[in-house]
Amino acid sequence: MKYSRLTKEQFEEMKQEFINFLASQSITADEWAKIKKEQPKAAEQELDVFSDLIWEGVLNKVEYLEHFSANQIYLFHITEVTIHLIAIKIEHEGVDLTTRKGYGWLQTNLLNESVNIYTSSKALSEDRNKDIFALIKQGANITKGELFNYFEKMVESR
Repeated sequence: MKYSRLTKEQFEEMKQEFINFLASQSITADEWAKIKKEQPKAAEQELDVFSDLIWEGVLNKVEYLEHFSANQIYLFHITEVTIHLIAIKIEHEGVDLTTRKGYGWLQTNLLNESVNIYTSSKALSEDRNKDIFALIKQGANITKGELFNYFEKMVESR
């Protein structure tokens, strides 16, 4: 398995897609029930293959990721070959960027000397999706990139 198995909740949300996946392999509902009961390892493999297919589809479309921690924000823009990073680090006691109050503090104190903004870029490995998945496993979330684009404009205007 290349990525990770979807959760039970994710499988529930993708029930129709999974049915279509099984149908594409000429597996009926009755046959699936039989496979689960009599060949649990084969059933597990089908779940893994389906999970990887879903992850590939999702990861192929990812352009932006965000990762928030108490005192740092990592904003990623991912192209076909490069990953661009904007990192915001807060060196101010009592500010937690994962809270509404802390994020509000950042919005009103962007020019404060305790706010540091860094940028970086690097080439992706040959497996772009695996690089993206590694960031997601570390806590990054897929976004539309509004925050990245906001800070990119801010950094460029400096």
